[in-house]
Amino acid sequence: MFENFFYEKMILDITAIKDYDDLKNIQTLSMNLDADKLIILLDGSQKTSSNEYISGLISMGIYNFTKNKEGVMYLISHTNTYKDVASLQKLDDKPDVVATKQSGSKIIGIKNVTEHAGATSFIYMMKRELSKNYKVLAIELDKKDFVFFNDKNMISVSSIYFSDEVLKRGAGVDIILVDLNNSNQSVNCNDILYLLEPSTIKINKLVVKNMELLKSLVGKKIILNKNMLTPRDISEFEMEAGIKTYYAIPPINDRVESIAMEKLLMRMGLLMQREDIDDKPAQNKLFGLFNRRNNE
Repeated sequence: MFENFFYEKMILDITAIKDYDDLKNIQTLSMNLDADKLIILLDGSQKTSSNEYISGLISMGIYNFTKNKEGVMYLISHTNTYKDVASLQKLDDKPDVVATKQSGSKIIGIKNVTEHAGATSFIYMMKRELSKNYKVLAIELDKKDFVFFNDKNMISVSSIYFSDEVLKRGAGVDIILVDLNNSNQSVNCNDILYLLEPSTIKINKLVVKNMELLKSLVGKKIILNKNMLTPRDISEFEMEAGIKTYYAIPPINDRVESIAMEKLLMRMGLLMQREDIDDKPAQNKLFGLFNRRNNE
């Protein structure tokens, strides 16, 4: 009902959700609405106060929950991050990180730092290039955007079941690309790319929302995605932000092979250096329409 509405915050009484004591119903909510904009008012019952329930919310990327009016008022102006609620999460005796190590795959996480920095399309193009040399699986956590690519090796799951999917489908897979979204599954990744769209409005929004976030990215692999800055602009940005960028990728046509994406993968040691790099038309049909039906 509210999926296409514009709003800054939604305060949602947990009892308004049918069968809210079943976390699978909350999972459906988290996959269709922006968890950063949700403020969940819990009912204080034994079920919703349990460690299992709270940990489930956090695993879905829902960090803004409270039991009282004062908490709601606070969360309207202060959006929680995982760091704010990490102490509330009780991990199982066999955490996901054990399961992911068992798969033997290299797991690369991709995370938007600025809003809508392009992680979904970035992963699609990254997978396409890597698939020339490796067996690749892409997993999207807590959203359902991968369905539009009509690729059976790009799946969407709740972060709660990430470990299960890695164990079930990771056998024989060389690389797993993970669209992390708001999940806490970064602990399971061998490497993480942080996407940042360096436009003035996106950077200023980021700073206003969380002034400390840029500082937390020092020493990490920051990708300037959809980048239109000159090398001089990038140097000035790095100096002002106090961070060093790993690579800059311009806006890319996702229907052709990309020199920029290939060069990024070369830098990461995932592709061999080529002398004949050139933009070539993709062999796929326009938009990949009807591919799914043909495959089935």
